Amino acid sequence: MTGSFFRSPKALWLVYSLAAVLTAWQKWSMGFDEKGFSKYENYRIFKYSWKHLIEGSNPYILHPETWDLFKYSPAFAIWMGPFSVLPDVVGVVLWNLLNALPLLYVLLHLPGFSASNRQWIAWLVLPELLISLQNTQSNGLTAAWMLGTWVALDRGNSLMAAAAWTAGIFLKLFGIFAGLFLVFYRPLWWKTAGWAALWGLLLGLLPLPFVGWEGLLRLYQWWWEMLKNDHSASMGLSVVGWLHSWFGLEPAKLLVTALGLGLQLAAVVWTYWKKKSMVPIVAGVLIWVVIFNHKAESPTFIIAMCGAAIWYFSQKSPRFYTKLSFGLILVCSSLTPTDVFPAEWRRMLIQPYVLKAVPFILLWVWLLFDTIKNDEQRTDLEVF
Repeated sequence: MTGSFFRSPKALWLVYSLAAVLTAWQKWSMGFDEKGFSKYENYRIFKYSWKHLIEGSNPYILHPETWDLFKYSPAFAIWMGPFSVLPDVVGVVLWNLLNALPLLYVLLHLPGFSASNRQWIAWLVLPELLISLQNTQSNGLTAAWMLGTWVALDRGNSLMAAAAWTAGIFLKLFGIFAGLFLVFYRPLWWKTAGWAALWGLLLGLLPLPFVGWEGLLRLYQWWWEMLKNDHSASMGLSVVGWLHSWFGLEPAKLLVTALGLGLQLAAVVWTYWKKKSMVPIVAGVLIWVVIFNHKAESPTFIIAMCGAAIWYFSQKSPRFYTKLSFGLILVCSSLTPTDVFPAEWRRMLIQPYVLKAVPFILLWVWLLFDTIKNDEQRTDLEVF
């Protein structure tokens, strides 16, 4: 009975929906603290970005309604317009559903995986998704857009691939790296690039009717200034944070990111040239955008967890050390931020030593070597 439940797509749709609704209800029901802030402040930051944008004020500075900066594109602020008129109890529920259900859809349509493995991927990333939903973050939707780019490319749908790709970019800038999947679909290069240019233009101009040309230029200037100032603000659960906490090193963030990007691009070129399976590349890119993000925090790791699960279930016969590695990722990523581990452990060991990020850093390095030593020829996507 239990086995049939976990093999049922209907059960997944039910559980993902309940996870979104219940986490939203939990956070909304906790009300506001003495400073006037809620337990779903990320949603409120997104929601109020619309109000600040149409009023002509700078959305990228601190406002009294919220506790942190809005850091997303002007188009994202427009997308939040419908949420601005909803009561928070409704808006938070819909927002969490938007971050859960599209991700489940793309996980259940991943190319080259059996239906059973797709379902197991969806089950195993769920704990990490819960962490993101509890923080009313946008990372579930970000992962959906990035993986949706791959799914659409595999189906030969240039229009939808470009739409998912550009939507991911305008949601979070690192969504641009989903474009690396396009390398493996040579017949779709120019058509997808053309559609992406059109989608990018439409999304870039989306605020125009609300703010005019002068206001639009000012918005992008404000956004750019915020991004420049934000870059030096923290190290996050990232490679830079790991180097600092473990070894006392403080290398230039741009240098570390450039080195990591160079290695990832080299893996893409090698895999394309040798016509190997692109799955390690998909997994590596999803992990790369998190571990090389100096602002990465616990809720961001749903994106990396999708990459880790895709890597694991792409193994035809996982060896013992492969199973052990994936088990370590599940424990360090999905369980260390929870009450499974004592608060003292989290405060003294897990957080200071960025233990959530370390297994993903090691897996990303492993994937780099895997692209070199893996002699498996591409059998799933004969599109060269």
